[in-house]
Amino acid sequence: MAILRSRSFVSDAVNLIARESEAAISARGIFRIALSGGSTPRPVYEALVGMPWEKWEVTFSDERCVPPDSDQSNYNMAKHSLFDRAAIPAANILRMEGERAPAAAAENYERELLARSAPYRHDLVLLGLGEDGHTASLFPETEALRVTDRLVAANFVPKFSSWRLTLTYPLLNAARRVCFLVNSAGKEAVLQGVFSGQSSFPSAAIAPIDGSVTWLLGGSCEGARMDV
Repeated sequence: MAILRSRSFVSDAVNLIARESEAAISARGIFRIALSGGSTPRPVYEALVGMPWEKWEVTFSDERCVPPDSDQSNYNMAKHSLFDRAAIPAANILRMEGERAPAAAAENYERELLARSAPYRHDLVLLGLGEDGHTASLFPETEALRVTDRLVAANFVPKFSSWRLTLTYPLLNAARRVCFLVNSAGKEAVLQGVFSGQSSFPSAAIAPIDGSVTWLLGGSCEGARMDV
């Protein structure tokens, strides 16, 4: 686990993504990246310029079960902040169909991933962190935490009384690299729990089998201790 303090959060995130893109394309001719939702990555996506977009394959770590033009849609956020500005071929963007029945959408997304590559392995997964310790749409005490035989799951989240689509631990932990982007206050206790190695937070179970985890912490996370 690498924990990086950042005083230039957006530029440091962009540089990390660029390095991973260059390494993946050099080694395998393609860069497979999973985007996260929320407000933290938006300025990062807006700052991504000059990438070899035709060699990017973009997926999503999770999605709300809403239409793609909804303000709540992770795809919609990525579309406005990145896709509308970058020349990523449409065929290289794999959208989770939040408007479909959740179980069918999850099954279809898994099929689509495996049609691209079996097994499917991300070069970089971007993740966020919730104040309850969730990441992607792996929320505490939800069924998707126990899924071991699927890459994508439909997950009912009682606290929101709604369904989500999410990548599962087997796929997330198959990544070559996972990067948590954390740049908001109020998450210090969760961070300390995760870094202690003794936490039951869903985010603490992100541990790539043959890869690495980086935590990029912005200036709003001053209270998190670094002794791990």
